[in-house]
Amino acid sequence: MTTAACPYGTHRVISPKNGLPQNAQEVDNSLPIRDNEILIEVDTLNVDAASFRQMSDACNGDVEGIKQTILKTVSERGKQHNPVTGSGGMLLGTVKEIGANYSNKFDVKVGDKIATLVSLSLTPLRLEKIIEVFPGRDQVKVEGYAILFDTGVLAKIPADMPEALVLAILDVAGAPAQAKRLVKPNQTVVIIGGGGKSGVICAAVARDILGTTGKLIGLQPSDRGVKRMNEIGYFDHVLQVDAREAVACAKAVSEVTDGEMADLVINCVSVDNCELSSVMCAKPTCDATVYFFSMATSFTKAALGAEGIGSDALMIVGNGFVPDHANISLDVIRKHPELRELFEAVYV
Repeated sequence: MTTAACPYGTHRVISPKNGLPQNAQEVDNSLPIRDNEILIEVDTLNVDAASFRQMSDACNGDVEGIKQTILKTVSERGKQHNPVTGSGGMLLGTVKEIGANYSNKFDVKVGDKIATLVSLSLTPLRLEKIIEVFPGRDQVKVEGYAILFDTGVLAKIPADMPEALVLAILDVAGAPAQAKRLVKPNQTVVIIGGGGKSGVICAAVARDILGTTGKLIGLQPSDRGVKRMNEIGYFDHVLQVDAREAVACAKAVSEVTDGEMADLVINCVSVDNCELSSVMCAKPTCDATVYFFSMATSFTKAALGAEGIGSDALMIVGNGFVPDHANISLDVIRKHPELRELFEAVYV
């Protein structure tokens, strides 16, 4: 190991100079680790949904094409940082080495199975090979290693859940934790992409808080997503509408709210051009909130679009970090056996 370095990982940035790892074009993924880093033997990459969808679409769903795209990105950038979407994902692995000056806020030791809770877009990564791609759950089985900085957030894998299930849950841990903060009794809550991974877990949180009050509305374009939302039973209204069609979404929500619209909109989709549907489904006042959890969100489209329609709704960027978000999200699954059954059927 060499000497200690910047806790934010700036010492790993190759270009541009004086940058941070997340927005860097290239990072140094070489060994040995610095003495305030940890080395992780990587088992699985959980690729961000927007990133995986973009790669899959670009390769026409070809698994070999997805493999080569990931290998090329990591080889060129030193990390899994999708150059199109700008997003990454997270990983599952085993702690192999701990630097002598690593602060170890999470009390990890060599041999612990962990999931990183910071983006792959900032995590130095080297891949020896890709073993298998799982398109249905956005996961990739790999051989390689990753380096986590002193400020990197992680979670140890709990003993009461399969690793693949934990990885799927923690991938969206910020969403239910933010939903727990934002949802209030008696609100009308709209979840766009309510049949997806982050959507259904946010719905469980919202239903717990709303109880028999308020109204929970889910939007989803696909038959499969609509079926899932109806079966899970959390929603008062399930609307089959495409979030890229803002006027249609607003009309559908208006019909089931008698024109009142939503107090809170949570955007959980993995495609772009859904910013205006999120804003238009919310009340156009400062009392309403739009939470963009989607990494496909464009700040420009959201801000200028809201301005263009005269909406004063508060807009929140989907920061994936909330204190204790790992435990919050895992506890949601423990509390809701029907949700765990759904996640295990899809992701395990």
